[in-house]
Amino acid sequence: MIFHASTAKPIDDNLKNLVKEIEEQSLSLSVLAARQFRYCLRQTPVELTIKEPRQFNVLEEFIIRAGIEFEPPPTADELASVLGLDPVFIQSTIATLQTLQTLAVTSPITVTAEGRLFYEKGTVPQPPYSVQVYAISDPLREKVYFDAESLNDVTTNFPDLAKFVTLEHKGSEVSSLQLEEVQQSIQTSDLALHLPDEGKIITAFRVIPQTKIFWRTISLYLIFDALEDKLSVQLRNGKQILESASNRLEALQAEGKISLQALCELSNETINFEREAILNQKNAEIESRLEKIRQRTLEAAQDKAGAAVQLCDRQIPQAFSEILNSAKRQILIYSPWVNQAVVDDKFLTLLQKLVNRGVGVLIGHGIARRQEDEARPISPEVEAKLRGVKTPEGLPGVQVFWLGDSHVKEVIVDQEIHLCGAHNWLDYRGEYLPTGESVYKVTIPEQVQEAYQFLAHRYQNYAQKLWESAIANHDPQLAVECLCIWGALGMEDLGIKEIEQHDWLELVPVWLNVVLHGLRSKNVLDDSAGLQIALSLLSQVSGEEAFVEPLRRGWRQVMEAIATYNHDTALNLLNNDVWAQFLRLNIALESDLPDKFISSPPKQKQKKAGK
Repeated sequence: MIFHASTAKPIDDNLKNLVKEIEEQSLSLSVLAARQFRYCLRQTPVELTIKEPRQFNVLEEFIIRAGIEFEPPPTADELASVLGLDPVFIQSTIATLQTLQTLAVTSPITVTAEGRLFYEKGTVPQPPYSVQVYAISDPLREKVYFDAESLNDVTTNFPDLAKFVTLEHKGSEVSSLQLEEVQQSIQTSDLALHLPDEGKIITAFRVIPQTKIFWRTISLYLIFDALEDKLSVQLRNGKQILESASNRLEALQAEGKISLQALCELSNETINFEREAILNQKNAEIESRLEKIRQRTLEAAQDKAGAAVQLCDRQIPQAFSEILNSAKRQILIYSPWVNQAVVDDKFLTLLQKLVNRGVGVLIGHGIARRQEDEARPISPEVEAKLRGVKTPEGLPGVQVFWLGDSHVKEVIVDQEIHLCGAHNWLDYRGEYLPTGESVYKVTIPEQVQEAYQFLAHRYQNYAQKLWESAIANHDPQLAVECLCIWGALGMEDLGIKEIEQHDWLELVPVWLNVVLHGLRSKNVLDDSAGLQIALSLLSQVSGEEAFVEPLRRGWRQVMEAIATYNHDTALNLLNNDVWAQFLRLNIALESDLPDKFISSPPKQKQKKAGK
């Protein structure tokens, strides 16, 4: 059987929508088969013995307290005399407490160790009681879980998975469980029957030998990942991926103990044919862009609208270095792999030089769909060296992060030059001899912009997820990293809007340093809306905050940098309201005037403010 259209694949009708979702999640994924099976769960009734406390009453409290605090402890009659009560009441209550093992069966009144523990919590134990629950043995999950209600019978005519795969209930037998395992399983469930912190404890259990079989439906997917050239078997319960069960099936398939032809109704020839067909189409979008470049190269070597020049072998590293050196504002790099042979002292020195003059550098890497699946991940040492490149203000000058799920190899400088092709920019494996590699150096505006939008969009998505995590965990370090990425992308305005929205004012000094870095390379508009928002936030600062000194220093440096490029713009920003805030927060001195303020070097201004 040979097929191309998804309708010809062995995909059950009611799984087609989920197959579509899986394939839309990543362009590299293709579902070759999707079938439904049934498998059995074993349900066994279990009787739990539970002990839990209750609040003690006033008389019980007096009796227990007397047994603990009186020296010597009183007898029942002595305590009745002290309290002025009929001894019958005291003796009856003592008998109850002895039954609950709070008091020892002796005279005088003696509190047990268990009784003391309960007394500290203001409780006494109640008589144990029994509850019946159901233990369900699941061979796919290789575990036993508990439920208060019995499973429902479900009629299903799907093939029995056990006919294709050996499903053992080994490790999921109820009779083999120990009390601690039962307690732990129920404590992590929603049954609220074992709550040690509240004193509610399962003290024993009894298996009732009335096991029943219930059938459940499971879905099996055969998925090909073109990016990793990998075939995988995946089991799902609805949309939930059963990781351990899927891993078991993959291991069995690798050992030749199960047949994909039987499971998926696909022959090895068909699978191999589909694999080749999909591989021929992978990264179609990238190939399309490269084809446009090739066509433009053939049409004209150079014209007013830019050029596309092919570079080969030893021309590539020289061009790479020259183009990086030419950067004025921004460098975006995507390299599936990064290693120390390229990230050497010379390369790090170049990056530091670029950062010092205000260039934003973003490096994305990764080829696998999941970071933990990377066969050649970036080493911590190399990553630390890249992150060690700082701006003059001490912020990360090079942002390096895993994006994955791509084998593109691209460099975009100042949104004007695009390097693309087969060369791994930050990965070198010792190929001293020519290998026939080629890349294109593209300066055609529309094609450079197309490539930039594609890559920048991925970086923006990463930054957004980073910001959401920073907000959720109130993590300043993640927030700083995100602000730096936005800064490198020329999106400082978004950063200050997010700061305003989430009332995270202590990040304003960081944002000012990001802006200052951009001003060095004129990558920030000196009259941007973001600056207006940041100035408006000054009214929310009392002057007592821990971040007020970095805030003062940041505004002094930013205003002077703006004045360096456009004196009038700096003066216009310092309107009457803003100037009043500058004076109130001691950003400027009372003796200053706006024109004098923006002309004074920041170091001198800071020194005066400290007097």
